[in-house]
Amino acid sequence: MILYPSVDELLKQVDSRYSLIMLASKRAHEIDKYRLDKDRAQDSDKPVDLEMDKPLLLNHYNSTKSVGMALEEIEAGMVSIDDSED
Repeated sequence: MILYPSVDELLKQVDSRYSLIMLASKRAHEIDKYRLDKDRAQDSDKPVDLEMDKPLLLNHYNSTKSVGMALEEIEAGMVSIDDSED
């Protein structure tokens, strides 16, 4: 169960709970990949391509977990569903 951000606040940004879950899941995977690649780049002598990674969008997060971070970005209006994709 999530307490912050509240589901009611999140549903102001996304039209359904299903869409919210899908959007948060996709963004959480992007956050995990970014963090992993960034750590790998710092620990390695070999160059790591961060060009395709999507960086963190907020300056401060209340959550340390990727799903919580994704939900915070959704609530802030930084992440939304692109209806043009098929």
